[in-house]
Amino acid sequence: MKETALKENVSNKENGIGLWERYLSLWVALSMIIGVALGQFVPAIPNFLSQFEYYNVSIPTAILIWLMIFPMMLKIDFSSIVNATRKPKGLILTTVVNWLIKPFTMYAISAFFFLVVFKPFLSPELANEYIAGAILLGAAPCTAMVFVWSELTKGDPAYTLLQVSINDIIVLFLYAPIVALLLGIGNVSVPINTLLLSIFVFIVIPLALGIIVRKYVVKKKGDDYFEKDFVNKFDGTTRIGLLLTLVIIFSFQGERILSNPFHILLIAIPLIVQNIVIFFLGYGGAKACKLPFSIAAPAAMVGTSNFFELAVAVSIALFGLNSGATLATVVGVLVEVPVMLLLVKFSNKTKHWFDGYEY
Repeated sequence: MKETALKENVSNKENGIGLWERYLSLWVALSMIIGVALGQFVPAIPNFLSQFEYYNVSIPTAILIWLMIFPMMLKIDFSSIVNATRKPKGLILTTVVNWLIKPFTMYAISAFFFLVVFKPFLSPELANEYIAGAILLGAAPCTAMVFVWSELTKGDPAYTLLQVSINDIIVLFLYAPIVALLLGIGNVSVPINTLLLSIFVFIVIPLALGIIVRKYVVKKKGDDYFEKDFVNKFDGTTRIGLLLTLVIIFSFQGERILSNPFHILLIAIPLIVQNIVIFFLGYGGAKACKLPFSIAAPAAMVGTSNFFELAVAVSIALFGLNSGATLATVVGVLVEVPVMLLLVKFSNKTKHWFDGYEY
C-alpha cells in the first residue's frame, strides 16, 4: 500500500521535467555572472561576508547549504530499505559502481587530464586543487535529481527511492574515508578531523533533523499529507539555497575566472568524460544483469549524476570559497544537467535493449 502511494506521488510530482530542472545550467550560469559582477563591482559584499567564518567554514554559506540539503533529507524514507532484499541485483549494481568504481575512475581521469593533458596550462598547485574538487564530486552519488532522470526514463520510482536511500546511508560511512584516501594519493593534505566535521555538519545534522521532522509530521498528519503536501512546501528552498550559494562562491572566484576563463572548459572536459564512462558501466552492467529498463536506466543515472550540493559544501569547508577545488565542484553543477539530459535521451532510444527482462 505504501509503495503504491509512493509511486503515485513521485509520478505526479515529477511528471516531466520542470523549468527549474530543464534550465538548471542557465540558472547556474546566471548565478555565476551575478557573483562575478558582485566581486568586481561591489567587493564590499564578499569582504563583509568573509568576516563570518568559524574554523574556515563560511557561516552564511553553511546556512544556505543547509537550506539545500534539508529538503532532500526529508524525502528519504529509510523504512523502505527493508524491501531491498526482494530485488537485490539493481541495488548491488548501483552500490558497486558508486563506491568501488566511480570515485577511483574520477581520480584517474581528472589526474590524467589535469596533470598530463592540461599540464602546459596549469600550475601543479592549481591542478591538484582541481583534482581535489573532482574527487569530492566523484565520491558523492546523486540524490534528489535522480528522481527527475528516473521519471524521464519511466523508471520505477519506489525502487529509485530505495537506491537513493541506501546510497545516503553509505555516504555517512564511506564518503569521508574514500575522499581522504584519494586526496592523500593526490598529494592534497587534508586533516581527517576537518573532513569528518564537514560530513557531520552537512550530512548528519540535516539528516537527523529530516528524520525527526518526518516522523513528527507523519505521526500528526499521516503519510499522505507528508508526501503530497508537506514536502512540496520546501521545493523552492533547495533552489534558492543553491543559487545564492553559487552567487557567494563566484563573488570570491571572480578574479580567477576573469583572468583565465579557459579554466572552466579545462575543468568541464574530464567531468564530462567521467559522466559518460560511469553511465555506460552502469547501463552495460544493468543489461548484463538482465534488469528491466525501469530499473536499469535509473540505476545507471544514480551513479552518473552527482550529489553536487554535498561536494560544494565539503569543498568550501575544506578548501575555502575561493579555492580551485570549490570552482571544480561548481563547474560540475554547470555541466551535469545538459549531459544527463543527453543520456536520458540515449536511454529512451535504446529501451528496446531491455525487452523481455523481468524482475
